Amino acid sequence: MNQPRAAAADSRYAFGVVCVFAAGLCWSIGGLVVRLMESAHEWQILFYRSLTLAVFLFLLITARSGGHAPRVFARAGKRSLAAGAVLSVAFMCWIFALTHTTVANALFLLCTSTFITALLGWIFLGESVRRATWAAMAAATVGAGVMVYEGVVSGNLFGNLMALGAAVGFSIFAVILRSGKNRDMTPAAFWAGFCSFVTVGAYIALFTDIGFAVSGRDFFLCATMGVVQVGVGLFLLALGASHVPATEMALLSLVEVVLGTVWVWIFIGEAPSALTIIGGGVMLASITGYAIRSVRKPPPMGVV
Repeated sequence: MNQPRAAAADSRYAFGVVCVFAAGLCWSIGGLVVRLMESAHEWQILFYRSLTLAVFLFLLITARSGGHAPRVFARAGKRSLAAGAVLSVAFMCWIFALTHTTVANALFLLCTSTFITALLGWIFLGESVRRATWAAMAAATVGAGVMVYEGVVSGNLFGNLMALGAAVGFSIFAVILRSGKNRDMTPAAFWAGFCSFVTVGAYIALFTDIGFAVSGRDFFLCATMGVVQVGVGLFLLALGASHVPATEMALLSLVEVVLGTVWVWIFIGEAPSALTIIGGGVMLASITGYAIRSVRKPPPMGVV
């Protein structure tokens, strides 16, 4: 094996792991930002988050391409649009999940995305899963179970199905991103924001009396979610997708579940239960340990 080539592959893989892990860090601030809202309705939050997400990513793509955004979108092709549309559906499912079942149920079902992604990645991409990845996924799932044990109840079937739908949607998004690993897939993140913006806007205008008026504070917080939480997070995920297998993307991004609890504890004082701390610690240790191990010891070339 050519050593310089192997070293370059290892470096790209390590870069991808860091990008995907950092994406999870960005996503983890969502719960905290929502808690800081004054009065914005959940659909208004999703509308303005999606709007600012789409604007931010379009400007980012334009800047990175030197003003040739149409060329980038053309190269990404229809699969980037498909990935974005799927993720926008996952966004919707997640909103319905949080409003029709317990947060604990929703979070636990979201963790199934690692196994769903592993299955889809194996079927459609031919990506096998390393033993270390299976072990980390199993440990993270056990940690998630402990973390949300007190709140896991039968709940509402519709809400549980929506949470599962969000997990499936994210898994499909990750697999489509990975399938386009040889091209710039950041337009997929733009399409996710654009499709959500159009769909949610139409829903608010046609089927509710909520309206679009929000306070300046709430708009700023929605913009923070659109730009920092989702925008930067999806951009980092798209960068990492070129170098990290789909299953590992789903696993590493689960850091969002743990740190989301930590931030509201630190900044708002919402203290988690003892089981949440124990389970979250198990999850964070397994995911962080896996990330560090992967950076230090990437898999052999051709092995995922």
